[in-house]
Amino acid sequence: MKVSRLAVTGAVAATAVVVLSSPAFAHVSVQPEGTAAKGGYAVLDFKVPNERDNASTTKLEVTFPTAHPLASVMPEPMAGWNIKVTKTKLDKPVDAHGEQITEAVSKVTWTADGKGIAPGYFEKFPVSVGALPEDADDMVFKAIQTYSDKEVVRWIEEQKEGAEEPENPAPVLTLSAASEDGHHGSSAAEETSEKTASTENASAETAAPADSSDTTARVLGVVGIVVGVVGVAYGVLAGRRRTSA
Repeated sequence: MKVSRLAVTGAVAATAVVVLSSPAFAHVSVQPEGTAAKGGYAVLDFKVPNERDNASTTKLEVTFPTAHPLASVMPEPMAGWNIKVTKTKLDKPVDAHGEQITEAVSKVTWTADGKGIAPGYFEKFPVSVGALPEDADDMVFKAIQTYSDKEVVRWIEEQKEGAEEPENPAPVLTLSAASEDGHHGSSAAEETSEKTASTENASAETAAPADSSDTTARVLGVVGIVVGVVGVAYGVLAGRRRTSA
């Protein structure tokens, strides 16, 4: 009886843990396609899962931080969604590429013109952004998710240092360090690959004469061995003839 009770209690506890922890895996998040380097440009994917069983996600609102305004924000067209970009006048103009920016995108809204994101599915909402701030390690994009049954979930709680993850965490983008040569993204990697390929080709050309010499040496060695074997055989036959005589 004790064993049975312990088993039942353990099963209930495990179920409770799964139920309580499931929302943490179902929140709206943001990830770059590749890297998001400081001072560079990137394509960000806002991933929106639908954890409901009886309602679809029909609207997503993402707020862009005005503390680090982005000069360029361009959402990718998506079938089945209407997109609205909202700009706001900045309290203080900022410099970007030698120009002063007085307004920046403060919010992007996607509204479904069809069924939206069905239960049990997720969808990514891509946005090209830049230039990313050079004086920040991360960016917080607060999001609001609306369902077909009018339920609204606000993913706007910021993570506090040393505290547990909030119930409705806001999407956070972690920025990587800019490369020393000023490249952001794959161009620097491509240059490295080209240099490596050139070095390998040069090494192959330099090694070609050595390979030819090595082949010649091997052929001469084989010929010498054959000549030696023939000489030994001739000596043995000659000795036999003398003995017979």
